[in-house]
Amino acid sequence: MKNENSKGFFASKAFRSIVVIGAVLLIGLAVYLNYRWFYDPMDSLGYGDNNMEDNFDDSEATDAPGEDAESNYFTATALTRQQSRDEAIDVLTLVCESAEASSEAKAEAQAKISKIAVDIQNEANIESLVKAKGFEECVAVIGDDSVSVVVKAEALQAKDTAQILAIVYETTGISPEKVSIINK
Repeated sequence: MKNENSKGFFASKAFRSIVVIGAVLLIGLAVYLNYRWFYDPMDSLGYGDNNMEDNFDDSEATDAPGEDAESNYFTATALTRQQSRDEAIDVLTLVCESAEASSEAKAEAQAKISKIAVDIQNEANIESLVKAKGFEECVAVIGDDSVSVVVKAEALQAKDTAQILAIVYETTGISPEKVSIINK
């Protein structure tokens, strides 16, 4: 009798709801911990010094002190963008796989997953084309109706801006007035 009750519970809608709610809470916790560990200043964590030693000597230091920070910016921005997208895709996949979700919700989640995939491809295309125009580093972030492009450059000339705007328009179809270009 006990075995039948447990089988009934695990097959019930209540169990599925609990699983979906648990998954959403775990994703929320992952986002929170990701923010606290990687984006929040270490002082606010309350753990004090991390007691890590530098594993390099002075001979490995770069000549330009800002160069490493700029490279880290581009790497960190791309990593943050990817982590955000991965978390969003995980949540949308849960909706698509949920037996409780309506067919409209599943279709909407699938459409959002498809849009994210297109945005990822477009961002990669923009970044590679901008780098091909002579910029050392580039990160593109596509929003709902806008694009932000960050390039590594001392200053942007009008021809550089025009080239980037043309690349973004040809890749995404987003008009130039909705494109933000930032030199770092």
